[in-house]
Amino acid sequence: MTTSTVQIPPLLDFPFSWDGSRVPDEVAALREAAPVTRVRTIAGDEAWLVSSYRLCRQVLTDGRFSLKDTSAPGMPRQYALTIPPEVVNNMGNITGAGLRRAVMRALNPKAEGLEEWIRGEAHRLVDLLVAEGPTADLRGAFADPYSAGMHCHILGIPTSEAPAFLRSLDIAFMNSPCPITGAKINWDRDIARMTGLLDDPATGGLMGELAALRDDPDYAHLTDEMLATVGVTLFGAGVISTSGFLTMALVHLLTHPELWAMVREKPEVMGAAVEELLRVNLSIGDALPRIALEDVTLGDVRVRAGELVLVLVEGANFDEERFPDPHRFDIERPNSADHLSFGGGSHYCPATGLGRRHAEVALEVLTERLPQLELAVPVEQLVWRTGFMKRIPERLPVTW
Repeated sequence: MTTSTVQIPPLLDFPFSWDGSRVPDEVAALREAAPVTRVRTIAGDEAWLVSSYRLCRQVLTDGRFSLKDTSAPGMPRQYALTIPPEVVNNMGNITGAGLRRAVMRALNPKAEGLEEWIRGEAHRLVDLLVAEGPTADLRGAFADPYSAGMHCHILGIPTSEAPAFLRSLDIAFMNSPCPITGAKINWDRDIARMTGLLDDPATGGLMGELAALRDDPDYAHLTDEMLATVGVTLFGAGVISTSGFLTMALVHLLTHPELWAMVREKPEVMGAAVEELLRVNLSIGDALPRIALEDVTLGDVRVRAGELVLVLVEGANFDEERFPDPHRFDIERPNSADHLSFGGGSHYCPATGLGRRHAEVALEVLTERLPQLELAVPVEQLVWRTGFMKRIPERLPVTW
């Protein structure tokens, strides 16, 4: 009598790579062989990594997989929390507090005067680039301040506040196996600063609207800290997401000069190009986490209640079953908008329209003002940030 030996695959460490110039080789291999597979997270916990479009979408739209519970005590984690646990489900909190309508109005790209403001801000930043002359760090001198300025405008706080809130983001979005001392220091400082802005008569926009609710008996349940949390989290998540995507869109266009030439010479395709740039976007450096609330069958795997599931967005967006020839950039792709770069289900990003228009305006201005824009260094010389929730180059040196 012989005994067969079951081959257990080695536990893979995740994330696979911080290099944003290419999709890690492991992604396609796993999607084909084991689209639901065990990995070890940065925190040292085990999780199920999901890499096919169909199964990623299932997790994001199935209410049995919870975002809120990823911050619950004792649950397996991707990495240590850098914000209070109750803030993880931020839009859920905003909805529960009765503030969703106000927030969604503020994030509407068609809000009166918003596009004119961001277009003017993009031109102002390019003016500074041109005055200084090449070379320039397009991330530090354009993408970051452009995104930060837009969010200050939406919140109704002076753009001079942007550097104070920006300084926290390098720590707030770290992926660390253990708690980070600086995270709480920054959080407390930013909440105090935003709370002070609630009392500033010059504050308008969303924060001005929220401040006015303090005189409404129907909103007596709101505290200044809760209102400040809305401002701090919208600034942080909004800036890091929009700037990260814009930076990575520029990386893709500038490392494919024929694509830069296309959007420069055919501005009418910019909307379709941004949608395809969202699909091939590699700025989501880790994965979207969920906790199984009960036992669920996912593909050929039985996920148990309490287990961590990680949705690999780049796995879904480059799945050839959903997007034929997925590595080809195709502005005529009929289903580009099916990408999962904005998440899905009840936690679908509330600022999708704003994120698209933010990038479109930036690229319209850059192609108009700096048509000969190109990388100032070989792509191999880009330095990629490690241990971070977004894949971004530390600097994006360009010339024109």
